[in-house]
Parts: sequence; structure tokens; C-alpha cells
Amino acid sequence: MKKLNQNGMDLKAIDTNTGIASLFLLVALAFLLSRGILPAWLIRIPEALVPPLAVWLDLIFNFIKDDLHLIDLTRAISGGLEVLLDITANLLYGRNRWPKLGPIPWAAVCASFVVLAYYLGGVRLALLALVTFVWTALIGQWKIAMQTMSVLTLAAPFAVLIGLGLGITAWKFRTFDKSIRPILSVLQTLPFFTYLLPAVIFFKVGPTAGAVATIMFAVPPMILMTTLGLRKVSTEIVEAGHMSGCTRWQMLRRVYIPAARTEILVGVNQVIMLCLAMVVLTAFIGMPGLGAKLLAMMGSFKIGRSFEIGITIVLFAIMLDRMSKAWVMKQPVHFDRGTQWWQRHKYFLLSLLAFVFFLLLSQLIPILAEVTRKQSFSQGKEIDKIIKGFLAIDSIKNTTEWLRWFLNVKVLIPFRNSLLWIPTPAFILIIMGLGWYLAGKKEALIAGLFFTIVAITGWWDRSVITLYTVISAVVLATFIGIPLGIVAARSTKWSSRILLACDTAQTFPSFIYLIPAIMLFGVNDVAVVFSILIFAAVPLTRYTIEGLRGVPPEMVEAADMSGATRFQKLLTVQLPLALPTMGVGFNQAINFAFFMVIIAAFIGTQDLGQELQRTLAGTELGKNFVLGMNVSLMALSFDFIITKWTETRKQALGLG
Repeated sequence: MKKLNQNGMDLKAIDTNTGIASLFLLVALAFLLSRGILPAWLIRIPEALVPPLAVWLDLIFNFIKDDLHLIDLTRAISGGLEVLLDITANLLYGRNRWPKLGPIPWAAVCASFVVLAYYLGGVRLALLALVTFVWTALIGQWKIAMQTMSVLTLAAPFAVLIGLGLGITAWKFRTFDKSIRPILSVLQTLPFFTYLLPAVIFFKVGPTAGAVATIMFAVPPMILMTTLGLRKVSTEIVEAGHMSGCTRWQMLRRVYIPAARTEILVGVNQVIMLCLAMVVLTAFIGMPGLGAKLLAMMGSFKIGRSFEIGITIVLFAIMLDRMSKAWVMKQPVHFDRGTQWWQRHKYFLLSLLAFVFFLLLSQLIPILAEVTRKQSFSQGKEIDKIIKGFLAIDSIKNTTEWLRWFLNVKVLIPFRNSLLWIPTPAFILIIMGLGWYLAGKKEALIAGLFFTIVAITGWWDRSVITLYTVISAVVLATFIGIPLGIVAARSTKWSSRILLACDTAQTFPSFIYLIPAIMLFGVNDVAVVFSILIFAAVPLTRYTIEGLRGVPPEMVEAADMSGATRFQKLLTVQLPLALPTMGVGFNQAINFAFFMVIIAAFIGTQDLGQELQRTLAGTELGKNFVLGMNVSLMALSFDFIITKWTETRKQALGLG
């Protein structure tokens, strides 16, 4: 009887949510139908009523920077960072700085990494490391790759240490954890341009600013994973530590951190991948390396050379991802007391011996030290001719031109104009209505507040254009990702293959997705949507497979016994049970799309990303923050709604 009452309450709550959501949508419809007679201030907030948030923020930032002398502190820090960056730059690509020992021959770096990769993951991982370094050297990209790696080798350890320290503090002090959580949520949704300008203003332009922006960008996941790991340590392990007489410091160092090793190393993996993604994007603030070269090649439409650099970035991304994941999976090896030092550290010694051997050998064989331009195997011009020849084939050309025309004229532009036509209050009410229906009161009110803030910043139209691009890309990605996931989920073999492809694609730095978009569609809205579409389709495919494969077998067997066809079984059993997991995919797809739409500003857009890119040319820190905040607030609105819907759906299905 109690269960029936509880179910009755749930149904009543659902009816209430549906009724209130319908009310919001009806009011929004009234605004739409009467748009022609609405006063101008109900269509868009008048400029006179828009508060000068950017000016106020500039005053605050300037006060902190100049009057509180924060810039003196940051410049002192940048001096120390510059010394460290000079050391890594000198060792890796020979910048004329102390200790003036570099550059280290590429073959020596390659050999030591191959041994390390073998230790972590065996022959396959060693071959991957070998291919990555040999390709980079022989294709003539070693120096620019090492320019990128010189920042990465400094930024990643700093981000790990900062994240580890803050994560331990958050685990230890609940008040600190509660205060830092909202900040981390915002930081993880801020567009990357928002990190670049403060780094340029407070730190020196170039590698120093690039390193600072990279560290800031990569720290949040390390904090979250450290806190998660420490909280999951079992009470039995903690009690054993106390019984052995450990001090507080010994408990942390010898009990908690080793027990949370897996989660902490997952955080390290995320830090490395985010650092690589960001250090490529710091090309926008003058950071040399693979990102800067790729940006220059794409800007001059040298697709062949862009393709080669793209392969290099992808190989480094996959190698670093696989090596850091192998580190997560590899369990610590314990040796018996009295084991010789060289036996306990044999792989370290092998790596060192390989390094020294090839260091000496490169003195005798110059190509092992440096591959000169004349020795390079780069085929950029030839690849460029092949790609352009392929795109010039009549059937390919006609298809891409028709698709570009159809999407632009029949889909994207009408959709964009429709969204821009909606009065601001109606738009906010629609968001609140959908939020209330899917997630409930709290999430709907938060979304309404966030979109209201976006409206009063004075950047409403640009924000709507950003949202139009995100929605268009995610909807189109749905038509690719979900059917592909459904087909792949039917077979264990194809599921593993497609999931491996998704894992690999998620390691690609976002710049890479611009290359096929520009190749096929040139520079226009279709190229922007296409690049985001590829990026967003990956989580949709992945979580569709995982959701369908995770359906309890007994439910599938019950459907088979009732005589359901494959389509009926999919529609009435598998998809409803997989929807909560697929909801996570939708959430990730939307967040990925918001991230990618800012990067796509390089192609040329009329959204917030384009305005953010322009702020990098000046010192408009207030404007930069307001624009970034708008992107973050829109992304957070969808994140809260979909996360809540996913949790509610799981509870309704008895899945957690």
C-alpha cells in the first residue's frame, strides 16, 4: 500500500511538473504570436538598460592588478617559470639558454621512451612510441614538436602537483570542498579563450603565458579525481594504518594516497590530455610549436602540410593517452627484502642505457641527431595535390557543393534566423519550460537565471548564434552517433572496435577536427557545424553502445520470450533502459560542442567565439570574462538539466 502511495506521489509530481512546464511554454507561445505588437523592450533588452559589466570588471581587474600589485607577483612567478621553460627548451630543441646542453638527439629521446612504453604496456605500446617519434623526426617536425613538448613537460607536472594539493585540501576540509566545487564547474565549462587573455596580461607573452594557461585549464579534473579517490579509501585500510601507529603525514603518504592510486592516476591521465589539447591551442597567443604551425598552414589553406602536422599531433595524443592509461592499470611490483637495486630498477637502467647509447651513436651518425630539411621525408605538397585532386572530382565536388547549399540555405540559416526572431523573454521561458519538464523546479529556475544573466550582458544575439551552432551540430550528430551505436551494439566484436575508435577519437586535440571540415566545405557555417558534429558524435556513439550493452540480459530474454521482433525489442525494452546512459552521452556532446564552437571561430563565425578571439588582440579582460561567462552559463544550464534528468530516469528504472 505504501508503494502505491509513493507511486501516486511520484505521478502527482510528474503531473505538476508537466502542468507548470506547459504554462511556461504557453506564455512563451503568447509572446511569439503577439511579437508584431510587442514593444521593442520586450523583444530585446534596450542598450540603455544593459549594465556595463565589462567596464566594471575591468576596473576590478585593474585594481587587483595595479593597486594591489598582483602583476608584480605574477611577473616574479613568470620569471621563475621562464627559467624552467628555458631549461626544457634548451634540452629538447636547442634554444640558446642555460644549461646549453641541447638539443638532445631525437634518437636518444625515442629510445628511452620506447623502453618506458614497453615497461608500461608491452610490445604494442613500445611500437606506438617508436612510430610516433620516428614519424615526427623523419617528417621534419621534430623541432616544432619539441617546442610543444617543452611546455607540456613543465605544465603537466605543475598541474598535477597543484591539483593534488588542492584535492587533498578539499578532501580534508568540507567547507573548502563546498566552496571550490562551483568554481570547478565553471572552470570546466569556460571556453579556452577565457584562459588565454589573463595569462597574457599577468604573465609574459609566449611560452610562459602558454604554460600558465595550460596549467589553469588542466588543474580541475586532478582536484576532482584526487578528492574522489581519497574519499573511496575503505575504513578497514584506514584502521589498519592507525593500528600500525602511523602519524598523520604517514597516513596520507603511505595509506591514503597509495589506496587512492587508481583515481589519482586517472586524474594524471586527464591532466596530460588536457595539457596537450591546450598547449596546441595556445598558438593563438604566440606559443610556437605544433599548434602555431598547424594554425599557419590552415590559414594559408595548405591542407597537405596541415594533414601531416595533424597526424603528428594525433600520434602524440594517442601515445601519451595509452602510456598514462597503462600506468593506471599497471599494479605496483613488490620485491623481497634484499633484492638488488639494479633488479628493482632494471627498466629505468635499460632506458638510461638506451638513451646514452643513442646519444653517443648520434655523434657518429648525424641523421640520428637531427633530420635536416633536405633529408626530410615530408610529402606535404604531394598530399596537398592528392587532396585537392580528390576534391576536384566532379561527383565529390557536386556532392559537397550541394550539401553546403542545402544545409546553409534550407536548414542552418532558417534555423538561425528563427532563433534570433524569438523575443528574449519567450526564449528564456522556453528554456525554463523544457527544464521544468525534464528536470524539475530547481534546474529550471537556475537555467532561467543563467539565461537572464546572458540577456542582460548585452551579448544576447551573439549568444543565440553560438547556441544555434551547438544545437545544429548536436542534432545532426545524433543522426550519426545513435544509429551507429545501435548497429555496433548488436555485436561484441563491433562494439569493441567502435569503442576503441571512440577512445582514440577522444584523444584528438580539437584543432584536428577543423581539417576535414575546411577540406570539404571551405570557410562557412557548414564547415563550423561539420567540425563540431564530428567532435560531438563520438560521445553519442560511445554511450549508446554502453547503454545498450548494459541492458540486463533477463530483460532482453523476457522480450524474446514474449515474441517481440528485433525492432520492438529495441524500441520498447533496450532503448528505454539505455536512455539514462545515453543521456550522459548527450550531456558530453553538448559540452564538447560548446568547447568546439569557440575553436571553430578560427574558421570565421559571428558568435561569441569570434568576439573572444578579438579580445586577445587587446587588454579587454572584462569583456573577455563576460563573453566566457555567457558560454559557461549556457553550457551549465544544459548540464544541470540533463544530469538531473539522467538521475531521475535511473531511479525510475531502479538502476540507482
